[in-house]
Amino acid sequence: MGYLQASEYTTYGLTAETSDEWITMASALMDSYCQRTTLNPAQYVERLRLTAGARTVLLSNLPLVVVAPATIPLVSLLARFAAPRRGELPQTMAEEIGAAFSLPGSWTTVDVNSVDYFSDTGEMTLTQHILGLPYNEVEVTYTAGLATLPDAVKVACAQIVKNAQATPAFNVQKTKMDTMQMQYFSDSLLDDQVRSLLRPYVSRRMG
Repeated sequence: MGYLQASEYTTYGLTAETSDEWITMASALMDSYCQRTTLNPAQYVERLRLTAGARTVLLSNLPLVVVAPATIPLVSLLARFAAPRRGELPQTMAEEIGAAFSLPGSWTTVDVNSVDYFSDTGEMTLTQHILGLPYNEVEVTYTAGLATLPDAVKVACAQIVKNAQATPAFNVQKTKMDTMQMQYFSDSLLDDQVRSLLRPYVSRRMG
């Protein structure tokens, strides 16, 4: 589904006769630029490494959002106990206990209700393990997206359509658009204004 409804076309500077296909293609370009499946609420699964001695990670897609009947945006969380590096021995009694039960390197389920998070920044902090055992990796399932599309997203969508219609390579009269053509001209269609409007929603995923 596109990021503009037909009833909104004239509000954002498009003609009422604008083909829905233009909106669909512009929305697809926005998703591609933001490296997300959609800007609407969607569920994501990420595996992230924890810095030694730290319990905080940054989720890639913002903002975190609650979708009923859930009460928090975090769906599930697994954490892996840190294993001593090669040549290292457990330094604390807790680590020695963990090693005795072969915990280092294994995964454990963490109660998502025990985790601190900030929806706008994507920062998530795990509570300390009851024995003080460190984690080195987490796999988190969470929901992120825009429950209500802000004007910035709608303006960006309309601007892409305007840029495409102003590009000589496009025939605005045709009813079928070429996806490859849109991708080829994406650099010019996604101008500085559009990129600025979409910047807060670009995924921070590094790989």
